[in-house]
Amino acid sequence: MARAAAVTPPTRLPAGEDRSGAVLARLQLLVSRKLDGLLQGDYAGLLPGPGSEAGESREYRPGDDVRRMDWPVTARTTMAHVRRTVADRELETWLAVDLSASLDFGTGRWLKRDVVVAAAAALVHLTVRGGNRIGAVVGTGAPPPARTGRWRGAPPAAGPGTLVRLPARAGRKEAQGLLRAIAGTEIRPGRSDLGALVDMLNRPPRRRGVAVVISDFLAPPQQWGRPLRKLRVRHDVLAIEVVDPRELELPDVGVLPVVDPETGELHEVQTADPGLRHRYADAASAQRAAVAAELRAAGAAHLRLRTDRDWLLDMVRFVAAQRHARTRGTTR
Repeated sequence: MARAAAVTPPTRLPAGEDRSGAVLARLQLLVSRKLDGLLQGDYAGLLPGPGSEAGESREYRPGDDVRRMDWPVTARTTMAHVRRTVADRELETWLAVDLSASLDFGTGRWLKRDVVVAAAAALVHLTVRGGNRIGAVVGTGAPPPARTGRWRGAPPAAGPGTLVRLPARAGRKEAQGLLRAIAGTEIRPGRSDLGALVDMLNRPPRRRGVAVVISDFLAPPQQWGRPLRKLRVRHDVLAIEVVDPRELELPDVGVLPVVDPETGELHEVQTADPGLRHRYADAASAQRAAVAAELRAAGAAHLRLRTDRDWLLDMVRFVAAQRHARTRGTTR
């Protein structure tokens, strides 16, 4: 889907050293003020660790993970029971951060890239406490191969893009270094392979932990759905979807030049046509519904952040909903 040019200049985090230094410090202060109190005395993360220590059993409820069925108790009572586990206090959390060219866009208060960096900062702050280890894999685009006279029709597809692995380490100093590496990643033009990025979290196999995928999920679901389901078999998965309002509906501003940052294709769109705006909104709604359905089928928790809203408030609400779900004994 093409991205419309920004109607009003969005607020953007400064680039270069400011981005990786003072900006990240302000983000950490902002996150700590709003989230520390909310998670006081709770597990150090947005999702509880899957745990390895067995707890007590309880009756099965719709939505519970069938892999935690307590078969001996089920056989004795003739009613389905699941075994609770005590969440690990020391977790290993991995982030898959998608910084493809489509993230370098925004018409709200922020660019999508800035929301991605901010979400990563919040996650790092929440999980680094208590000796938790956190690592990341970062992906950006790959430009299509140069055209030669031998091509006929469409050019061959670009490779999986640039994929970088940042090892998991404990400690605030290491966490700040990881954030600086994420924020300092240069967004390259061209398409990236979100499926290959997610699959990096599957290799090598790791002990059960938490995996977080941060992306706009504009890639086709069939590209990343299977790697995400494979990841969910072993880990608790959180998918953070970053959305800009212009990706959901077009404004009535007359002729609008739009460009796809991944391919460089430029088009002029007559936004005064109500039929065009209606078809665009329907296509965008269907696209987002397909993303939500694929994430739900994979068993991943789903958090949507928008560039025109308070992303931190949305994260706070998500954390509160996760805590409420846990107190009811459900998995979501």
